Amino acid sequence: MLARLSIRDIVLIERLDIEFATGLAVLTGETGAGKSILLDAFALALGGRGDAGLVRHGAEQGQVTAVFDIPKNHPATNILAENGLDDTGEMILRRVQLADGRTRAFINDQSISVQTLKAVGAALVEIHGQHDERALVDAATHRRLLDAFAGLEKDVAAVEALWEARRTANGALEQHRAGMERAAREADYLRHASDELKQLAPKDGEETSLASRRTTMMQGEKIASDLREAQEAVGGNHSPVAALSAAVRRLERRGVNSPALVEPAVKAIDAAINALEEADQHLQAALAATDFDPAELERIEERLFALRAASRKYSTPVDGLAALAARYAADVVLIDAGASQLKKLEQAAIEADSRYAAAAKKLSMARQKSAEKLNKAVNAELAPLKLERAKFMTQVDTDEATPGPQGFDRVEFWVQTNPGTKPGPLMKVASGGELSRFLLALKVVLSDRGSAPTLVFDEIDTGVGGAVADAIGGRLARLAGKVQVMAVTHAPQVAARADQHLLISKDALDKGKRVATRVNALAADHRREEIARMLAGAEITAEARAAAERLLKAATA
Repeated sequence: MLARLSIRDIVLIERLDIEFATGLAVLTGETGAGKSILLDAFALALGGRGDAGLVRHGAEQGQVTAVFDIPKNHPATNILAENGLDDTGEMILRRVQLADGRTRAFINDQSISVQTLKAVGAALVEIHGQHDERALVDAATHRRLLDAFAGLEKDVAAVEALWEARRTANGALEQHRAGMERAAREADYLRHASDELKQLAPKDGEETSLASRRTTMMQGEKIASDLREAQEAVGGNHSPVAALSAAVRRLERRGVNSPALVEPAVKAIDAAINALEEADQHLQAALAATDFDPAELERIEERLFALRAASRKYSTPVDGLAALAARYAADVVLIDAGASQLKKLEQAAIEADSRYAAAAKKLSMARQKSAEKLNKAVNAELAPLKLERAKFMTQVDTDEATPGPQGFDRVEFWVQTNPGTKPGPLMKVASGGELSRFLLALKVVLSDRGSAPTLVFDEIDTGVGGAVADAIGGRLARLAGKVQVMAVTHAPQVAARADQHLLISKDALDKGKRVATRVNALAADHRREEIARMLAGAEITAEARAAAERLLKAATA
């Protein structure tokens, strides 16, 4: 529910903070006091269209902040998670409107796109008015509302899962068919290429390894004699290691009496011996590397030639030949075993289609039955709303030739405003006042099913009075028992039923040089006075006050 609305520098509103509670809150005031401004500001915070004209004259920017208390696992929290936003339990929507026309959007002080703000706002609030684009009159939402009324959400989720399984099965079938067709067109070439590459048996990284080995062998042949000469000097018959070792032993024997003189020399000679032995090991390893069979070099060169020839033939890098060989082999297998696999995939697709179709048909039947119940419930609400000659109809058009994730059905709410007239879509047939009352009847029936936690009704009582206004007030109060309801109204019968009454007024400032919109929560006496004004007009009479008192008592009876 909406807990708090704060507005700064929007049109005539300089600074405004409103606390809201559960139940029915009504906003009243004289024409031009700023009720529309308040709703426009609220809509801005919910992701509505920005406009530089909303910024108060003389200000650089305006700002609207709406604070909501929402339960865990509410759909709005899922939108936050999908966009990587933190869920703190309290949801704070903030919109900054700059005087140059640009806007900035935030949720929980994290910068977000206007599209994300709008998605979250739609999950939290529904605004219904006579000509309001934000009302839930879009036919795309009607299926969801019917499913919510009937409690079919789990059935819809099951159909969506079967649709995805169907899509996967048919995708695998089409992919296999395409592969078979491609392979069949190139069958002879594929068999020849697969056999040739299989016989060649290329390996990843083989070219680099062979080229490196060939280079080592060719260079080693040139320096082999130098390596042997060096090895002979270091570790052969002419090696100084034996003489140095003997000298160390003699010095160690003498060093007992004069260690300070002998030890440094012994350490240095030992280091020299170790270095010579290490050099000898390196030279022997180098000689081993250069010691090759000329036939091996020839084999390496032939292998490199064969690999590079295949690379040119198949227009593929040598390192890609192994993958190409695997693909060609798979294509050949596909040709040989494709028919059998095709039958399996066809059967799987048929079964997936069948399971989906059965579930979708069952869902369609449930929707048809639920549509009749919804029609009956909504039509029962119409007579008190001065729509006794009208008829509400839920059109469920089922077309198995156009399946979708939610089944075969297209759902749209239709109305017939008078007997003998042609029924048609709700938004096209109903007039402004009729549309508002149809929506109210629908929301009362749906109650807290398929509804946002906060509903706003903007002057849906326009053009009606007496018993009809009282019926509207009664239904708004009933609806407020399940969800939070806010209503902008000129009807005293509606205002009398409020749990919270907010008066919107326009005050003169700076000795009448400018005006500002104010909102005050009315206590009992002031509330009676405002309802009396709504009844009597500019001059409030004792009779109007008495009538207001009767309305207030009747509302609490």
